[in-house]
Amino acid sequence: MRNFLQDIRYKQQYFQQQGYNTSLLRAFLSDGSSANFLYRLTSWLQWHHLQPLALIVLWLNKILNSCMLGAGCRFGPGLILMHPVGIIINSKVTGGDNIIIQSGVVIGDERGKAPVLGRNIFIGAGAKIIGDVKIGDNVKIGANAVVVKDVPDNVTVVGIPARIVSKRA
Repeated sequence: MRNFLQDIRYKQQYFQQQGYNTSLLRAFLSDGSSANFLYRLTSWLQWHHLQPLALIVLWLNKILNSCMLGAGCRFGPGLILMHPVGIIINSKVTGGDNIIIQSGVVIGDERGKAPVLGRNIFIGAGAKIIGDVKIGDNVKIGANAVVVKDVPDNVTVVGIPARIVSKRA
């Protein structure tokens, strides 16, 4: 559950970067934190070989937050589910630290191959990341983008299919 506390701290930092003076408690009470907590609890239960309980918590997250994060997906600390409604993440997906996911995002496998996400990633509302793709570090994925090819570090991608529109040093 250490990751959950780091998730909330990162969420507080993100709010402060956006100009909001937010306490840790307010970040904890904001939209998406319950989905995040239930995801971390599901992962913990899965890690400790308590699959039946993990599936119950997964189901509870689906009912309460209208999102589905597979029991086997793995993210580092700093995961933010900003608005969890409609988020679907396959159990085979892995991601690094500091990933922000907006509503309606789908991250799924294709033919048994799932995306691997780097660190410091923002995924806009409605974006889709499908198949055997690697998303680099420091990447922004625009709203409703469809990513089906690898994305290098330090870029912003938008569109269907997603294409690079800016690079950062």
